[in-house]
Amino acid sequence: MDRVALRGLRIRGHHGVFEREREQGQTFVVDLAMGLDTRPAAADDDLTKTVHYGIVAEEVAAIVGGEPVDLIETLAQRIADQCLTHDVVREVEVTVHKPEAPVTVPFDDVTITIKRSRV
Repeated sequence: MDRVALRGLRIRGHHGVFEREREQGQTFVVDLAMGLDTRPAAADDDLTKTVHYGIVAEEVAAIVGGEPVDLIETLAQRIADQCLTHDVVREVEVTVHKPEAPVTVPFDDVTITIKRSRV
């Protein structure tokens, strides 16, 4: 399985369980890797036979910048579900970073990583 990846997508969102997070928002960072067979696209040099990562990036931005959720687990699931709507994508790994999470001790990052595939 080949992989097409997007790393470090930075999108402002209003997710979290605390009112301050919902009101002020914060930057979320998304990494994803989509598993697919790129041979048909490579053989014909044809974008329509692979996943268009520019469109995927816009879709992810719409999800993160859209309807607030409490959990980054929910956010990651919504992103994975959207990636799997692309016919050529067979599996996806999504990491959502929340570097501005309301944690009371020094930290670098909070993340959730999920892997999903077609049944």
